[in-house]
Amino acid sequence: MKNTIIKFAIAAILGLSVIAPIATFATHYTSKQEEVEAKIETKILQSLNADSMYNNIKSLAKTPRVAGTQQEDAAVAFIKKQFDSYGYKAKVQAFTFNDYTAPHTIGLEVERFSVKLDPQALEYSVSGKVTGEVIDAGLGQKKDLEQMDLTGKIALLQRGVISFKEKMLNVAAKGAIGVIFFNNEPGNIMGSLGEPHEGFVPSVLLTQTEGETMISHIKKYPRAVASLKIEGAKSEKNTSHNVIATKKPNVSQKAKETHDIVVISAHHDSVAGAPGANDDASGTAMTLELARVMKAIPTHTEIRFITFGAEELGLLGSTHYVEQLSKGEISRIVANFNLDMVGSKDAGDLILQTVDNKPNLVTELAQEASTDLNGEPTPYNQGENSDHVPFAKAGIPAALFIHNPAEPWYHKPEDSIDKISKEKLQDVSEIVTLAVMNQTRREYYAK
Repeated sequence: MKNTIIKFAIAAILGLSVIAPIATFATHYTSKQEEVEAKIETKILQSLNADSMYNNIKSLAKTPRVAGTQQEDAAVAFIKKQFDSYGYKAKVQAFTFNDYTAPHTIGLEVERFSVKLDPQALEYSVSGKVTGEVIDAGLGQKKDLEQMDLTGKIALLQRGVISFKEKMLNVAAKGAIGVIFFNNEPGNIMGSLGEPHEGFVPSVLLTQTEGETMISHIKKYPRAVASLKIEGAKSEKNTSHNVIATKKPNVSQKAKETHDIVVISAHHDSVAGAPGANDDASGTAMTLELARVMKAIPTHTEIRFITFGAEELGLLGSTHYVEQLSKGEISRIVANFNLDMVGSKDAGDLILQTVDNKPNLVTELAQEASTDLNGEPTPYNQGENSDHVPFAKAGIPAALFIHNPAEPWYHKPEDSIDKISKEKLQDVSEIVTLAVMNQTRREYYAK
């Protein structure tokens, strides 16, 4: 290997007495030193235990772990207990979020309208039952509504230009008691009003074809009345948690203010109805295993092991975590290794994803490690669907480790422990461990 492990790390891993690090290092190393380094590196990598990761996945994936539920709370307690058993003093970081329960009943009927409709609720649509004349309100911009009186009416609005929320509030301010949105392009979409608001009225979303057909209908039958019904929708504040275990650097107190920080992360929540063995109990279990193995390796780099809550609701846990970081911390975090869906035997090959499809320190370290271990670099492409995104947006080198294509039962009840590959867990954990070790050694020599 290109780098040499510091002597006291070698001693710690071999179980020998700790040797204080010397002040200077030779530029060239003997073949014997390189042989010792290779043996130590092998010993560290071999200490990674795929069975341990598999068992932790099994414990986590007994039930779905939806953010804000008792099942997520139990997962958080389990993760903290595991971190603490490795010698950490893990912290639990709470954060609140808007928890939306989708309606169980949605109905839309229009006078003389024979086309079968399949209305969908938008995220944060409110419950209610309203009946009123349907009015074509265009794009719902304020300028579109200046001459309109929508009192007691149901506004028909085309998607585009401004957000669903803006459209909703604009027509509600003009007296509308309900809203029918429709898409501005073919296909289905998932609409959202962004957040709860006391000014919202019951609303649904139609396809482009359904919406255009309805416009033709109300032109043919002016003053056509519609009945709109939504039942079971509910918005409320809820709480999720991040779990953080920190490996402090082996440096002086003064140096702790300037040392590098590496973050290894995953998310512990799952979607409703899916036990989430691969998504993402696999990444969580791997984060735990890396914390266990790296606890014994003295470094000049701080390593933070984090499992995030509410990733499935929009990267909420990781966004909250990054927003709470000081400017100094952000400047010192040199890498985020994010692990999501890293264990399914039915998924494709390992890839790395960055938000801009460009290499960074994480991809470079991972490709170097995978070349050393597997004979070829792990490829990378563009991806913005996991917890590496808030780090990247803060200017921190970050990449997602994931297998692509995803398994057929992504976000389904079949995402269970029997689909997990110990070989894939071992492969990814070795790549990340070697990549992080290489980075921590480089910081040591740079000091």
